[in-house]
Amino acid sequence: MAVTDGPTSEFPPDQVPGRGRDWYRGDCHVHSTHSNGGELTPDQLAADARAVGLDFVATTEHNNCAGHRDWAPYADDLLVILGQEVVTRTGHWLALGLEPEQVVDWRYGVRDGLVDGQLREVSRVGGLCVAAHPHAPYPCGVFMYPYGKFDVVEVWNGRWTSDLPWNADNEAALAEWGRGLAADIHGGRWRPALGNSDVHVAGQLGTPHTVVLAEELSTEAVLAGIRAGRSWIAESAAVELELTVSAGDRSAGIGDRLETAGDPAEVRVSVRGVPSGLVSFHTERGTAHRESLPEDGTGTVRWHTAADASAFVRVEVRHPDRTMAALTNPVVLN
Repeated sequence: MAVTDGPTSEFPPDQVPGRGRDWYRGDCHVHSTHSNGGELTPDQLAADARAVGLDFVATTEHNNCAGHRDWAPYADDLLVILGQEVVTRTGHWLALGLEPEQVVDWRYGVRDGLVDGQLREVSRVGGLCVAAHPHAPYPCGVFMYPYGKFDVVEVWNGRWTSDLPWNADNEAALAEWGRGLAADIHGGRWRPALGNSDVHVAGQLGTPHTVVLAEELSTEAVLAGIRAGRSWIAESAAVELELTVSAGDRSAGIGDRLETAGDPAEVRVSVRGVPSGLVSFHTERGTAHRESLPEDGTGTVRWHTAADASAFVRVEVRHPDRTMAALTNPVVLN
């Protein structure tokens, strides 16, 4: 990763000093006026990011790097990850953690066999490759490349409200990712889920965003947390969630692997900020358990399983109208 001296340098710094191991909230799919349809400038987006409780954002303009320089004056306590939305003929993907002014080629489709070389270029600089909004209902938006080529899948893109057709696309992306988890885990490499706003206009930033366990607030540490699946997705900073799975004297959190040694496993999830919400536990057998939260939206739900019954456990939290409030990456059970 390229290192810069601070918010007065030509490019945003790749670390916010003094921030150690913690859960950090961020939006990795952000557009400014440098993208088609973008109505907000980087300074407006930076102010909005702080207002909605984000610790980091990624600048991901359509097929350009113009935002890499423009964000520098506004990156102080806010980490800005350099990136790009790569808009190809047969799907979009996010390149996160690019070098300053690095541009990833986009002039190809799935039949051209050229995407692999571009993915390697992103990996070469320590970056992360994300399959973006795989079921987006517009020309070139539907993602046609194999997930196996990518590090992460964006399963939640934009506001999940009951009156928008986009929810069908989010539901489809989540279901497709969820169906593949068991096989991917068995194969030794699973692709974590990511959620982003894909902001273009005011009021979208951070809805949703991803909450990442990172060793520090830096590009390298945040991308490492996302790559490992140590993350969950929230519709807003008002939603809080903690997931732990325990067996005997051992425990594991989101993105971790728990050696159960044959002991029964207790799954415990604590939630805040989802009044009368519905918590559901999911394994390779589908939805395994559901339980409602109190009217004030704060509660703890427990469920018991075992490694021979569940290869993994992940959690969804929905509002009473079935729109999504939060979802997690899995805890893997051995």
